[in-house]
Parts: sequence; C-alpha cells; structure tokens
Amino acid sequence: MAILKFRIYFEEDDSIYRDVVIKHTQTFLQLHQVILKAYEFDSKHQATFYRSNDNWQRGREISLDKYEKTYKVEPLMMETTTIGSEIRDPNQKFMYTYDFVRNWGFLVELINVSKEENSKLDYPAVVKSEGIPPSQYGTKGLVGDKLTEIEEKYDLTKVTEGFNVKEQDGTDAAAEETSDEEAEEEGEEPAAEE
Repeated sequence: MAILKFRIYFEEDDSIYRDVVIKHTQTFLQLHQVILKAYEFDSKHQATFYRSNDNWQRGREISLDKYEKTYKVEPLMMETTTIGSEIRDPNQKFMYTYDFVRNWGFLVELINVSKEENSKLDYPAVVKSEGIPPSQYGTKGLVGDKLTEIEEKYDLTKVTEGFNVKEQDGTDAAAEETSDEEAEEEGEEPAAEE
C-alpha cells in the first residue's frame, strides 16, 4: 500500500505549512478533514480541491458537495474519490479552498511516496507543523504554551555574538553595559559616560 506525504502550504505565506500522510486508498474527504484538523479550523463551511499543475492552475474539481454554481465539467465528489486515483505525476499538486466567503486557500503538494506504513500512526495523520496557523475567525491570541514556546525560540533579550551594537566611536555598547552591570553588582560606581 502506498503512503503519500503531502505538504499543505497556507497560500498567503508558504513558511506556514503542515505535512500530512495518507494512504492512497483513502478519500479526498479524509484529506479535507485532516487539513482542517492540522490548521485548527472547524468543518462548518464549503470546500473544494482542484487538480493542479506546476504553475498552480486549477484543473478538475473535487468537491465536498455539489454547489449552486456553474460547472464546466461535473465535479468529482470528495467522499467517493480516492487520493491515488488523482495522482498523475510524482510531484502532483492540488489547490484546496475552504469557506467560499473567507476564501481560505491552501497549496497541496505531494512530496513523498512510501511503501512502508507506520503502525503507530492512524492515517491520515499530521506529521509536521511549521509556523503559526492563521485564525479562522479573526485574530488569535497567543496564550500559555504557544507564547512560551515562541518566547524561548526567539529570545531577543540576549545579545548574541556578532550582533552587538557599536557606538559611533567604535566601542562595543553591549560590552560597556555588561561591565557597568558588573561594577554595580560589586558596589562600585559605573564608568562615567563621555
């Protein structure tokens, strides 16, 4: 059985993506559900996939439902269309649109095909998350663990070697601050500024 790994990029910022694995015999409905789970979206809205080429042009539609719009070609249905049936090349791409009012767009790209199934995973599964997902209904505050994780990852309070601020006279501002702090701790007067 083939295990397909897709990278799902948030269309507006490709540094935000999720990697999901799915069996080739599973359906687009299951792929739709795992994408919503990966991006923490609810499942209350319309959705559709489009088969795509390397230039991200829309091709055949694979829809959650038949919507009240004009179709050039009848869409395939997510519920009955298997992932494997729509793979045309090793770098197959799809476009995924969720909530036609807000028009959330995602670029879905096949990045790996494997024959080995991981017995610890319940397919489809999210195997990698990169970047903070967009908030489905507006701004999402960072609280708790996520905020701490970001603070730790991007600790900007420490001056890292090679990134010290130089004064106009060429002296190292961070080094002067450090020596002033050390002097204060020892009870001495800090060096007078010129």
